[in-house]
Amino acid sequence: MFMREAIRLSLENMRAGKGGPFGAVVVKDGNIIARGFNQVTSTNDPTAHAEVTAIREACKILGSFQLSGCELYTSCEPCPMCLGAIYWARPDKVYYANTKQDAADIGFDDDFIYQELTIDYADRSIPFAQIQREEALVAFQEWANKEDKVEY
Repeated sequence: MFMREAIRLSLENMRAGKGGPFGAVVVKDGNIIARGFNQVTSTNDPTAHAEVTAIREACKILGSFQLSGCELYTSCEPCPMCLGAIYWARPDKVYYANTKQDAADIGFDDDFIYQELTIDYADRSIPFAQIQREEALVAFQEWANKEDKVEY
């Protein structure tokens, strides 16, 4: 039932030209509390994947930055970005339908991102260079000493 809704969202919004064929729902206590679908091309937002949009909506509804007590149903195995977002949101369980290989077969191949993670920063397809660390550490030091911070 919940996966069918994620799949329905993937089809409906892909057919409407809103983005790629991906849908997701967040479920709490046996009810769908949030829906998401891929909106990358319709919003010009490369982070607007189905899982991320569903997580954002669910957290807004719950008034929390965590999804404990929730399950995520997604029409496809999450990409590396969505996987990171899922771990930060901490749902109890994730269900997926299509595999990352199924996605790769239609042009959504994220394997290069996993490969990039093992490459030295300077040798990545987008080179990374560290600058102004000492200046940036001030914010981290203040955070470490902040007494009223909200841990996450």
